[in-house]
Amino acid sequence: MSEALIRIGELAARAGVSIRTVDYYTQLGLLAPAQRTAGNYRLYRMVDVERIHLVQRLEVHGLPLDEIAAALTNGQTDVGAILSRIDEDLQVLHAAAESASPELQGLLGAIATRVHALINVALQIPPDLPLP
Repeated sequence: MSEALIRIGELAARAGVSIRTVDYYTQLGLLAPAQRTAGNYRLYRMVDVERIHLVQRLEVHGLPLDEIAAALTNGQTDVGAILSRIDEDLQVLHAAAESASPELQGLLGAIATRVHALINVALQIPPDLPLP
């Protein structure tokens, strides 16, 4: 059974974004059409809805779109899964900060800032760099 493909308008509607956002994400390499119709319409996969949501969550956490795109298009590892796990961890951290005392909120905020900085550094490491 083949995977169902959807047009850009349906993708945008399902993801809760504009068609311009889908176009922009496509230009940045965050999304790629699965194929085109004979009429040259772009067709996307249903999983691209979740990819858009992941990109938005990472952007809210302070990661620039160009760095997210670089990570997602790397191809060396399953960076998407890694970014999903980081996103989940950051959501837990933010939830904990919201219910914490003011002193603890500052500490958790500092931790979140450090995590963002580490992610930015990690995204700049060449994929072929041998690890010790």
